[in-house]
Amino acid sequence: MERYFLVLIVCLGLAFQSSKSTEIDSVYIYNTYSKIARQIIQKAMADSLSWEKLAYVCDTYGPRLTGSKSLNDAIFWAEKEMKKDGFENVHLEEVMVPNWKRGEEYCEMVYPRNKVFKISSLGHSVGTNGKLIEAPVLVVKDFDELAKRSKEVKGKIVVYNAPWVSYGHNVQYRFHGASEAAKYGAVASLLRSVSPIGFDMLHTGVMGYQDSIPKIPTASITLEDAELLQRLQNRGITPKLKLKMTCETMPDTISYNLMGEIRGSEKPREIVALGGHSDSWDYGEGAQDDASGFISTWEALNIIRSLGLKPRRTMRNVIWVNEESGTRGGIAYAEKHKNEPHFLVFEFDSGVFEPLGIGFTGDEKYLTILKGITPLVKEIAPDFSIKKGGGGVDIGPMMRLGISGMSLSTKGNDEYFWYHHSPADTPDKVNPEDLNKCIAIIAIATYIYADLPDFISTK
Repeated sequence: MERYFLVLIVCLGLAFQSSKSTEIDSVYIYNTYSKIARQIIQKAMADSLSWEKLAYVCDTYGPRLTGSKSLNDAIFWAEKEMKKDGFENVHLEEVMVPNWKRGEEYCEMVYPRNKVFKISSLGHSVGTNGKLIEAPVLVVKDFDELAKRSKEVKGKIVVYNAPWVSYGHNVQYRFHGASEAAKYGAVASLLRSVSPIGFDMLHTGVMGYQDSIPKIPTASITLEDAELLQRLQNRGITPKLKLKMTCETMPDTISYNLMGEIRGSEKPREIVALGGHSDSWDYGEGAQDDASGFISTWEALNIIRSLGLKPRRTMRNVIWVNEESGTRGGIAYAEKHKNEPHFLVFEFDSGVFEPLGIGFTGDEKYLTILKGITPLVKEIAPDFSIKKGGGGVDIGPMMRLGISGMSLSTKGNDEYFWYHHSPADTPDKVNPEDLNKCIAIIAIATYIYADLPDFISTK
């Protein structure tokens, strides 16, 4: 019994020391970096030059579809600007990317009346082989209704009129809808645009096929047209559509990941990589998705560099390519740099609104330490917090190798999906003040992480 109590006392003592240690680390963050944080915030909030840079990219190069000349031209411009900014080791790395072309697209309701529909072919969809498909319509709310009415599907165009729940829920009809309809004999599939609002606006995005199921053309239509077809069907009318799509997938082509660095002062081999993606869909200019992401991380490092700050570890800005339709940039980066000792990967791809928090996936002790950042940013983000769970599509391949991941969340919620993958994703949707706040928080969080001293480092 005496031995039991002795062990208990030792364990309690160690637990107390551990708790005290993490508390000291959090206090250390505040005491060490509060002055630097104020400098970063002051610099970030001083003007609208970052927004001007974002607007320049969107206005000058327009939509940046993977495989397009406009995308590569934007990347080449960014490379030149990074060199002008004074970053070290600025260079491009070739990535073979998908090369899907939209072509022409046409959709018209021909029964019970004539009405031309707006239509957006989905990325990687096949076309109609130069033919005009004319077929009756079957409208369903979800995959369960499709299965229940499977005997009615053959020879028809299936229309998914799924009410908005969330992006994660509704995007399943965009990605899997064609194959689910094709396995019951549908000749094409359409879906209500993946957005919480209508306003006769189209939203596009990538889709996928199952190899064992015939490939049929698929596209999005507006909320208003999906609801029209639904009402007609509810009245016992079977609408009929004409559909033509000339989209096709060409051979893969060359594009690039772009990166530039601030070299670490003490542990330069260890990397904190942060960035967003350069590509967008071809209907909008990709201001929120994701010019805002790659401009924010680029400008965050620019502030750190301009203030003469030298973190212990190397900070690398990465502008990944092809996030939207294949993640080839993220995969290529992980393959090429997997043997470099990455300390952290950070991605911003959640839209520019008021900053809400940092999500972190990694060692629990770092999560506790990072909470010391919260009071440093309260003046520009009063509701800010550090939470468990961070990541992103482009940094996913690195995180699967065991690297810690971090991301910034904002208060956009459903509002982000008003513009997402649509013609409305233009610079005027990005608030310059919110952009500056995001940049400041990214700079503070990633700089502090890159500068963590050895006594709380795992490397």
